[in-house]
Amino acid sequence: MKHARVIYQGATHEATERDGQLLLADGRLVAYDAVDWLPPLSPSPRPRTILALGLNYADHAKELAFKAPEEPLVFVKGEGALIGHRQFTHRPAGVQFMHYECELAVIIGRTARRVKRADAYDFVGGYTVANDYAIRDYLENWYRPNLRVKNRDTCTPLGPFLVDAADVPDPMSLALRTTVNGKVTQSGNTNDMVFDVPFLVEYFSSFMTLSPGDLILTGTPDGVVDCQPGDVVVTEIERIGALVNTIQTGPTS
Repeated sequence: MKHARVIYQGATHEATERDGQLLLADGRLVAYDAVDWLPPLSPSPRPRTILALGLNYADHAKELAFKAPEEPLVFVKGEGALIGHRQFTHRPAGVQFMHYECELAVIIGRTARRVKRADAYDFVGGYTVANDYAIRDYLENWYRPNLRVKNRDTCTPLGPFLVDAADVPDPMSLALRTTVNGKVTQSGNTNDMVFDVPFLVEYFSSFMTLSPGDLILTGTPDGVVDCQPGDVVVTEIERIGALVNTIQTGPTS
């Protein structure tokens, strides 16, 4: 099942996909373009922790002239960075290079502590699409992206749907694609991850507790390009959905 969270007629609603429309919890069917989309995360539990992988596709590491990491390169994101489908991401005035990152996002379904790899999928509640924008101007170095690179307001669109894990039988064989203004600029497959989903659940839960609603953003393949104000960016993952986002000029920072 595909779950969404939207604002319709001034109120926030939980919804599911039904024949190309949204079925609200109160039984009304509404069109996609009749709502404002929120990140498809239930208000309870909200994500306590958002973990994001850097250089988790060898081709992307090569694209950036780095060696693929020998252990996960991870940073933590704040919830304030998240926005929904069809929303706007700010490109600060004066920056030289800001690019999208099409990523499979994993939503933890139940408390995970010291999980074994073979059991990892039992702790996954679902998946969504993340577009984790990065501003290269602010990068200190490849292993320590500072807050201004990845933790900016509006810099991480999420959605449009949260898809139940049961409806994604093999998350490690999903095609990813990004278009900018209708032109394909990135394509890849989750089977090219350096560290796959079961490894990551085992790895993180070995030293920290993962709670229901926590997110793991699993990295992006090569093919990132600079995005300008007015660009419409669509990050799409097979079986999960197509996340639409538009760039607009933000304040200098």
